[in-house]
Amino acid sequence: MIKLELIGNDYKYEIENIIQLFFPEQKVSFVSGDFAKISVFKYQLSLSVSVRIFGKFHFKQASAYVESDSERLLCKLLFEILSEVTGLLPKWGIQTGVRPTKLLRNLINKHGEKYAEDFMKNKMLISDEKFKLAEDIVALQNDLLKKYKENSFSLYISIPFCVSRCSYCSFISHDISKSKNLIPDYVEMLLKEIEETAEIAKDLGLELQTVYIGGGTPTVLSAEQLQTIISAVHKHFDTDNLLEFTVEAGRPDTITKEKLLTLKENGVSRISINPQTLNDEVLKIIKRNHTSKQFFEAYELARSLGFDNINTDLIAGLPGDDFESFCSTLEKITDLSPADITVHCLSVKRSSTLVYNGNEQYNPEGKVVSDMLGFSQEILREGGYNPYYMYRQSKMSGNNENIGWAKEGFESYYNIFIMEEIQTILALGAGGSTKLVKDGKIERVFNYKYPYEYIRGFKEIVNRKQKIYDFFN
Repeated sequence: MIKLELIGNDYKYEIENIIQLFFPEQKVSFVSGDFAKISVFKYQLSLSVSVRIFGKFHFKQASAYVESDSERLLCKLLFEILSEVTGLLPKWGIQTGVRPTKLLRNLINKHGEKYAEDFMKNKMLISDEKFKLAEDIVALQNDLLKKYKENSFSLYISIPFCVSRCSYCSFISHDISKSKNLIPDYVEMLLKEIEETAEIAKDLGLELQTVYIGGGTPTVLSAEQLQTIISAVHKHFDTDNLLEFTVEAGRPDTITKEKLLTLKENGVSRISINPQTLNDEVLKIIKRNHTSKQFFEAYELARSLGFDNINTDLIAGLPGDDFESFCSTLEKITDLSPADITVHCLSVKRSSTLVYNGNEQYNPEGKVVSDMLGFSQEILREGGYNPYYMYRQSKMSGNNENIGWAKEGFESYYNIFIMEEIQTILALGAGGSTKLVKDGKIERVFNYKYPYEYIRGFKEIVNRKQKIYDFFN
């Protein structure tokens, strides 16, 4: 337990995030008085941080020239002390947010490239390596974002069911062995929400650019249920000018020829088939009840049916995996030459069944995972893939990032739009989080979290959707 005292400030969230860069497995308790191990002071524009750790006392202070910069400076002071104490130097510095590329783009637009580089490297303490990665992604996105239209939106549809729950999963995903009886009522309510939301979009003159059906695993549904949902999208929304229509086929053990043909015949242009690893022993450890053989069979089936835009997800740092095993997986995936490969870094969340166990894959240095990501960047660039979107999560091993890599012309617009927060995302289904975006302003409208709540509370969800009118009007 780490005890934290805040004096003269309320920067609870960011200060706690800095601490967990170095001690991700420790809980932070907020206290007052002499028992604090870490004290963060802010009096007017005089700032100081004191740390008592491992029996020693450490102290740093600085002055803020403007009130708005005091939070960043306090985080920087604490980061520098903890780095000296632990010997660790997280490469993203004090940038703990989800969207470093959004930060970089905003800085460039407001102040120019030189200022943006100086700010991120010297004031945020971001390493040259990570800055270059963010810079490359922003540069590639600049051309892709020309496809974005004013008064446009993307549609996200949640299917929060799966054949089993993986040990690392932190999503709202229900094992169908326990919740299969909810699916018919869930689909019925979803069809109503599709119709209601389409009416709102039509009233406001919003143009649909991308559709993303995710989960969970949407392909746990029957071919008939998938047909019904996708047909409803085409019936109620104008889908004539879509940039892409994505369905997460996700788990190879849910994929059949009938389901893939249903997707293909109903205008789905992009799918995900996600092995996470091609090491069968690791698949067992993470409770992912399929084999690498099933992945290859599902992938080849999809290709034979004409799907040429397939994404595959991999995770660096899975329990039981090592550097050689990860590299073998990546090499086998690149031999298939999918259009899009997303390399995630394991993030251990409270809602997953994984816990920190002292293994070096989960410690804050995360050398093994960092080596895995370094190898992936090398082999993917050589294979003609470019990094096109990125996001970060808390408690990522080695303070790393998730990166989407794609061949030219196969980048997912939905992934860019949602991560860069430049477009409204209307989200349907349980756990759906609608994000309304206009003129730099962002508001959210939340659906109920769990399927049974969604079904029972559907009238309230329809009422909440009226907030979309308020936002745009």
